[in-house]
Amino acid sequence: MSEERLFTLRNVWFRASVGATILAFVGAALIGFVWLPSAQRDAQFQGIWNAICSAAGVPRQWSQAGATITPGYKVSTVELTPHMLDNASTLSIGRGATLSLRCTMCHGPQGMSEANSPNLAGQFASVVYKELLDFQGGARKNAVMTPMAQNLSDQDMRDLAAYYASLRPAARVSGTPPGIVALGAPMRNIPACASCHGGVDHKVGTPWLDGMPAAYTKAQLTAFADGTRHNDISEQMRNIARNMTPEEIDAAAAWYAGGVHP
Repeated sequence: MSEERLFTLRNVWFRASVGATILAFVGAALIGFVWLPSAQRDAQFQGIWNAICSAAGVPRQWSQAGATITPGYKVSTVELTPHMLDNASTLSIGRGATLSLRCTMCHGPQGMSEANSPNLAGQFASVVYKELLDFQGGARKNAVMTPMAQNLSDQDMRDLAAYYASLRPAARVSGTPPGIVALGAPMRNIPACASCHGGVDHKVGTPWLDGMPAAYTKAQLTAFADGTRHNDISEQMRNIARNMTPEEIDAAAAWYAGGVHP
């Protein structure tokens, strides 16, 4: 029997195993605490120290109680209540119809787009109102919509919302929806699309998606996923979209466009 000690640095196999373990630990730490977090585009992950703190689940800096941490981009500050835009008057709807004439090139003469812009016919008034406020305030940006919204008064936006809500929406999509729409993916923290956007329930401020052009829905989900769109209060859509696969995004967009999915 060999009397050579196993756990000694003079043992070449012991040195090799210890060295491999250290290299694996350092590599895993760099990947998990630096590379993967820093690959995210959100502000809290920018920089090595921020990435390490975020991965470790600790604050970048200890703040006093009640201190406000301001994000590096404008966020939506719109406050919605379930019935704040109910019972619009005929005068408000009429004014909205007049104001909407400038919107027809992209959103169609009756609110149904043929330009891969969102359909607004029958859209919930709270949705139109919120998005216009976000375009005006800079929480959401678009080369066309941002300047269009700048000169609208609060009443103008309420009237436009009332008008589009008064129109007949696209027919509800029927048939068997793909799993991401009907069930979501609970293991990846993705709720069913229908739980907020209709079919099962509707949350205030969430848009009617049935009949929405697939290219538009896909573009918005992609923008939420990469963080270039960030006017979702509480970051709920960004958290959902970044966990969706490209195939799931395509399936959801195609389904809401007309019920046909890959």
